Amino acid sequence: MAAATLAFGVFATATMSEAASAAAVPTGDIVATAQSAGQFTVLLEAAQAAGLVSALQGPGPLTVFAPTDAAFGALLTKLGKTKAELLADVPLLTKVLKYHVLSGAVPSSAITGPLGPVTLEGRQLLIIPKDGKITINGTATVTTADVQATNGVIHVIDQVLIPPTPAPAQPDIVDTAAAAGSFTTLLAAAKAAGLVDALKGPGPFTVFAPTDRAFKTLIRRLHTTPEKLLSDPAKLASILKYHVVSGEVFSSQLKVGRNVVTTLNGRKIVVRKYRNGTVTVNGTARVTTANVDASNGVIHVIDRVLVPRS
Repeated sequence: MAAATLAFGVFATATMSEAASAAAVPTGDIVATAQSAGQFTVLLEAAQAAGLVSALQGPGPLTVFAPTDAAFGALLTKLGKTKAELLADVPLLTKVLKYHVLSGAVPSSAITGPLGPVTLEGRQLLIIPKDGKITINGTATVTTADVQATNGVIHVIDQVLIPPTPAPAQPDIVDTAAAAGSFTTLLAAAKAAGLVDALKGPGPFTVFAPTDRAFKTLIRRLHTTPEKLLSDPAKLASILKYHVVSGEVFSSQLKVGRNVVTTLNGRKIVVRKYRNGTVTVNGTARVTTANVDASNGVIHVIDRVLVPRS
């Protein structure tokens, strides 16, 4: 293990090109090499807690971006956690550690331009060589490159890499309307007409969505009741499809003036955009809120229900 310790000491003061040429013959695996260096105690404790030691001792080859104890100390300060608390969070540890490991041996000489290899955690790293240094994700820097082990290579880094948190899944048109709270009649009508599954489908769709107040106006105009309106699925389906266009149409895509689009009902509606940004539909309904984004399309809120001519 003395040879491995000497290797760390030599590389710490050498350039990456010198490190690559001066690499000593490895005598231990990744875990043993890290142990002999003496500056990766937290990393090794984390690997032990996460049950990853055996994998790091396996045949590989692997490439490990190894944060030092100082790097873990900075992380603990940033997170406001103690080392014991970090080591107790096995799911987090596992994700973080796998985010530091690549399948295959990648020496610094192989990093010649922007590189985005996929880690064992499943996400990519952005590795960029510049001015004799290698940075990762724009934050961590490789301070010692090409530490050879029998089952791979270690690059020492000065910060712990944290995998990005995936953005929460964007709700679909139906869920977006439900969350708004002002489309209960529209959603009840979609359910009665058997259109909910279609509006939750991949789309994309553009929906001109009448509010509850708009439906109250329609009910008064038709001299009917909500119950009677919802009791005619065929008529409901025809009305609702008259509010839906295939594809995403944002207000910015509309030309100033008259825009004619075909609805899922098979009939056309006239969407007029004015120079002041106002948008109307069929000359009666006004878009009160435009461009409400959903995972499968876009919603434009309107203040009147559109009724296709018989």
